[in-house]
Amino acid sequence: MPLFKELLRSGESLFRDTVMLDFDFQPKVMQYRESEQQRFAIAIRPLLQSQTGRNLFVYGAPGIGKTTACKHVLRELEGETDTITPLYVNCWKENTTYKIFYNLGEQLGFAFLQNKKTSELFALIKNKLNKQSAVFVFDEIDKLEETDFLYTILEDIYRKAIFLITNYRDSYTNFDERIRSRLAPEFLAFRTYNEQEIAGILRTRRDYAFVQGCWDEEAFKELVEKCTETMDVRVGLYLMQEAGRIAEEKSARQITLLHVAEAVRKVDDFHVKPKEDLDDETQDLLQLVKEQSGLKMGELYDAYLASGKELSYKSFQRRIAKLSDGRFIKTEKVSGDGGNTTLVHYAVEKKLTEF
Repeated sequence: MPLFKELLRSGESLFRDTVMLDFDFQPKVMQYRESEQQRFAIAIRPLLQSQTGRNLFVYGAPGIGKTTACKHVLRELEGETDTITPLYVNCWKENTTYKIFYNLGEQLGFAFLQNKKTSELFALIKNKLNKQSAVFVFDEIDKLEETDFLYTILEDIYRKAIFLITNYRDSYTNFDERIRSRLAPEFLAFRTYNEQEIAGILRTRRDYAFVQGCWDEEAFKELVEKCTETMDVRVGLYLMQEAGRIAEEKSARQITLLHVAEAVRKVDDFHVKPKEDLDDETQDLLQLVKEQSGLKMGELYDAYLASGKELSYKSFQRRIAKLSDGRFIKTEKVSGDGGNTTLVHYAVEKKLTEF
């Protein structure tokens, strides 16, 4: 066998389209979420008849398609009618009433918003949307610092459907009673994918993203098993892309078990969000966790206050949850003589099983 037959030549690549491996990519076909998408569509349907829509509280574990399924429905809606305006806000960054109204104003095409007050921003939004219908999607609502915007929208926008998306079912109890009573949502739980479904999703992405035949089937099967351990498809996409990069660095024409094993060892470097997306105060909190990893939640809060910061305990918990969801830290619930408590570690979810 020629020495260089199995090596990539200059300019060759194992990848066809790395965009397909981005977990924010919106596929044309959303696999295994047909019933959930139908629930979104049913909630929107009254708006097509000039009536108010239904509200949904959507929850489930990270990385199981909640956001993707919702965006898929909104994309289809845009292709069907121009009488309903879909509006999507990620509350990871837009976490106050002012920021949310500013973002909505930008989506609606308003200019020169910088010097406007919160009430002025909403007046513009209200005047435009009350001439039509709107679907509001607020994603990662557990990251919100304020929720007043919901009450305002519920009271003053006539024809709308509101979808709230979160990883945590109990986030609903954090809302003020006046919001809960007006929202009166239907609850939509997203179940986790099983191993067969994870394999189907990753196989579809693989076949678009990579040159045909470059994946060893045993290596792909091992990758699926590792992803199933986390129940997070985003981890599988990361491992797939990383294994491909490792194989290319070694000029290999095929991605093997060895490349997947090396990618698994690097998975702790994977963050759902870039660190730069964190605001300064949250980055300071991340640094504190790094310096005092393993403390109980209450002890960490005391250390946070002792550093000169001012934040309510509930807001502190929300920021810890934000860091955990982004895989910057890991929280661990433990039981002891004093009851249940939460430990906070500067580490991502537990390491995947080694080969």
